[in-house]
Amino acid sequence: MSAAEPVDLTVADLHPALGDPALTSMNFLNEVSERHPTAVSLAAGRPYEEFFDVAAVHRHLDTFHRHLVDDLGHRPEQARRLLLQYGRTKGIVHHLIARNLAVDEGITVDPEDVVVTVGCQEAMFLVLRALRAGPADVLLAVAPTYVGLTGAARLVDLPVWPVAGGPTGVDLADLAAQVRRARAAGLRPRACYLMPDFANPSGVSIDTAHRQRLLDLAAQEDLLLLEDNPYGLFHSDDGPRPPTLKALDTGRRVVYLGSFAKTVLPGARVGYVVADQRVGGPGGRVGTLADQLAMIKSMVTVNTSPIAQAVIGGRLLEHGCSLVAANTRERSAYTRNLRHLVAGLTRRFPAQPDQPDQPNQPEHPDQPEHPDQPGVRWTVPAGGFFVVVTVPFPVDDALLDRSARDYGVLWTPMAHFYDDTAPVRALRLSVSAVTPEQIDVGLDRLAALITDELTRRAG
Repeated sequence: MSAAEPVDLTVADLHPALGDPALTSMNFLNEVSERHPTAVSLAAGRPYEEFFDVAAVHRHLDTFHRHLVDDLGHRPEQARRLLLQYGRTKGIVHHLIARNLAVDEGITVDPEDVVVTVGCQEAMFLVLRALRAGPADVLLAVAPTYVGLTGAARLVDLPVWPVAGGPTGVDLADLAAQVRRARAAGLRPRACYLMPDFANPSGVSIDTAHRQRLLDLAAQEDLLLLEDNPYGLFHSDDGPRPPTLKALDTGRRVVYLGSFAKTVLPGARVGYVVADQRVGGPGGRVGTLADQLAMIKSMVTVNTSPIAQAVIGGRLLEHGCSLVAANTRERSAYTRNLRHLVAGLTRRFPAQPDQPDQPNQPEHPDQPEHPDQPGVRWTVPAGGFFVVVTVPFPVDDALLDRSARDYGVLWTPMAHFYDDTAPVRALRLSVSAVTPEQIDVGLDRLAALITDELTRRAG
């Protein structure tokens, strides 16, 4: 629409969040990709497409249909209705999700405490909508923070207070300080959002000892933890995975957010939330937070597509409800790509000091530049999709646009994951949707961009 055309509304007439950078980030990044379709994309955190199979979708659907009839005893007309009619708000694969959590994560959960959602994004929105009871409520979130969480919080008018991450994944001292600072200001911190495993965007994980201390602190401060775990299965070594926060949770402190986008099929748009917290109601009635979330969901999406759920359910059934078993090929591909990317950075920036065995935290925007240390540094995650590269100059959307146009490579500015406008000297690379050959081409182009930018600034 031309600026000269008459308008019926202005942005000022709409919800204030619609002008917020958190809501425009996704659109901007997608638009850059669409404008430069031939550029190598090290930006998108999409799952690997090599293993997508349309025929498997039909097979999964048939498998779940047989499960309804043969295992659950539904009559054919009941099974047909369950798949094709409006469905139960909490979902129809909740029992399989509970089995999956028991098999893969050691989490024991009542299936009635599971709400199946339209992707994990809806799960986030439902939880934040429920927790935002009044203007004094605030949400804490480990920074840098997934922009989808920040945007959802904006839409429900819930301010987000950043908590320092650091090399351990969460700075517990800063978390305690932020809780107390909020309360001293007359505010009520409702929860802290974090990704303990290979976080988006930092790639940093929290070790088991710090997970237990985090749970102890949450109990001490009467704080909920929102655990988002889309990448936990994709560790790059053969050692034991650390337990999820929810598996360690003995006091119902953790609301667990899950997604099948990375582990089964993103096009199905199926996620879930485990919300077993007890909620008291009128007349002494006690329900669960899951019950409350289902009421909100009934007014937002009514129910999650039963057909999509059936595809997910069929995939789970075919692998004994283990997504670890179902993702052997995918994990191998991501591990290969992650190691290839890190090795490629080392070859292209050989003058850099050796990278640490554990991932270093990406440079926070309020840290000063170090002109005497002008090198390029990067994180070395133990799994997941993302590597963060720190450079000696600010990284912004204008630089990304030039990178795509003149160098043919896409990446994500880390500034999108901080909730302020301070310059950030880091970018995120994703290994999930590319081949090793594409990684090599992309890194060659990125190295040329960085070299030219350093030369331009030195001149």
